[in-house]
Amino acid sequence: MTKLFTVDERVRWSAVDKAGIIFYGAYVRFFELAEMELFRTAGVPYGQVFDRWDMWLPRVHLESDFHYPSRLDDELRVAAYFTHFGTKSLRINFDVLHLGAGKLAVTGHEILVCTTRDTLKSRPLPEGLVEHLAPYLMTEEDARAELGL
Repeated sequence: MTKLFTVDERVRWSAVDKAGIIFYGAYVRFFELAEMELFRTAGVPYGQVFDRWDMWLPRVHLESDFHYPSRLDDELRVAAYFTHFGTKSLRINFDVLHLGAGKLAVTGHEILVCTTRDTLKSRPLPEGLVEHLAPYLMTEEDARAELGL
């Protein structure tokens, strides 16, 4: 059974520009928050995952599209889910729903590559890690349907 992970957060003062609209780079913090909490909910908190499997998961790609402006104190629902597990990498998607407007504010994704800790050479994803994360594997269409979009 697949699950959509979400976390609600408000736009903070430090995230807005002079016009009162969220600065585009601030969404990376929302992505990070959702990613870290998804891993925690899956039973593999980042504070333990790297030591447990003796690896790193550096980001090698980050992409976002901006659809609707968010302003100071707006409440956002950030969904995080996986759309692909490769041999050595995974793709995590983020959909940011503006709760007040009921509109998709931002969509984004990251590609993370599993590497050794000493040389940062790519290596296969640990089976145990993928088993923990697999319940959060879904399509963009299914995730957005769960968000009510």
